[in-house]
Amino acid sequence: MSKRDVLITGVGVISPLGKNTGENWAKLRKLETGICHYPNDGLPEFMQYIGKIDDYHLPDSISPRQRGQLKFLNRAALFGLSSVDEALPLESTHLDHIEPGRRSLFVASGEHNQIGAEFMYPAIKDTLGKEWKDTDIDKFNRSMMDRFNPFFLLDSLHNNLFSFLSAYTGFMGPGTSLSSMPPCGNQALALACRDIKLNKADIAVAVGYGSWIADIARYELQGVGRLSACSAGAASYRPLDVRRDGFITGEGGAAIVLESAESAKRRGAQVFGKVLATSNSFALNEDDNTAVPPMVNNRNMATAIKRSGCSQSEIAFLISQGDGTQAGDRSELESIGSVLSDPSIPVCALKPYTGHMGPASDLVEIIFGILAVKEGYIPATLNFTETEKAFSNLNISGSPIMTEKTIFLSTSYGASGQASTVLIDARKS
Repeated sequence: MSKRDVLITGVGVISPLGKNTGENWAKLRKLETGICHYPNDGLPEFMQYIGKIDDYHLPDSISPRQRGQLKFLNRAALFGLSSVDEALPLESTHLDHIEPGRRSLFVASGEHNQIGAEFMYPAIKDTLGKEWKDTDIDKFNRSMMDRFNPFFLLDSLHNNLFSFLSAYTGFMGPGTSLSSMPPCGNQALALACRDIKLNKADIAVAVGYGSWIADIARYELQGVGRLSACSAGAASYRPLDVRRDGFITGEGGAAIVLESAESAKRRGAQVFGKVLATSNSFALNEDDNTAVPPMVNNRNMATAIKRSGCSQSEIAFLISQGDGTQAGDRSELESIGSVLSDPSIPVCALKPYTGHMGPASDLVEIIFGILAVKEGYIPATLNFTETEKAFSNLNISGSPIMTEKTIFLSTSYGASGQASTVLIDARKS
């Protein structure tokens, strides 16, 4: 690795809290949540609470020809596109000095839009008899030709946004599309950072998007014990709390622009922070490879801190994955307790503000961390009262705290044992 500094020169967010970074941050500061009740007699009560985006717009800079290609992007991918447009406004971002082959792009997708195959429902309704065996297959086939989106297969491909963004932004250098559970948002940022460190790129964009609000997807999550019963409505999402019983899903997109210090200086870019270190690891639960293993974040958090060269006394706060499940939060808190030699470092979990948005949450939380440091502010963990006795020595922030420190750590993991940590210095510039 070279010693090139990797700076953050652009951020963009769209979530249930708001359609841009400013709206999101303003509502987080007011301790508001984007999780709302959407009444639906056809769904159980716990599934009527989600973080849904009701208002978003597409970039004005998209040409008529490019707009024709938007039909290949699904709903969640459009959130990723919207976040990139904010983080990297092409009409005002001067990239002429950077060759397209020196611009990297990494997209992390984690959406479940088509998991229920809702696009087939109109044709099924047209041809369904009183019983399933009465369905007229020929009529169904004819109806499908008229009633469903002919691009349904393309709509379900996870690399569509990568392809569109590469052409739209002119980012033609090294890159890829990742598709998995969290922490692939953090992994996308780590890959983007690596390209700049290896001098393969001068600028890189990491994008994360996800939509976890489809009915079938939530039934499946509930079936494996991940969703909250929502007995207290939107306030039921209680990560790190002793009363936690699972998460509430949401949807959104986030983008972070990374750039070498030389390139950022040349174009006079605004600097939001500096990536000090990233680390990825994998741990397996030998009894159940779908379950969260013990101390899932231990190795990658310790490695990131060591790589950064900073001491723990310099860390302002730690943003945890905080998915709100009993086993997941316990594994994470065990990791934090093991790694932090100073248990007074504040710990917060931010998903109750937006709902769990999959890979989008990874990058949204990093952006929230940057904005928090800029204001000397440590965000509160919504709905938190107290944690388990085993972790009572940890400083979990149930209310906002002020700080003068500028370094924070954000960590994420997936149920299969993948884990990723990013350490950032958002020093006031």
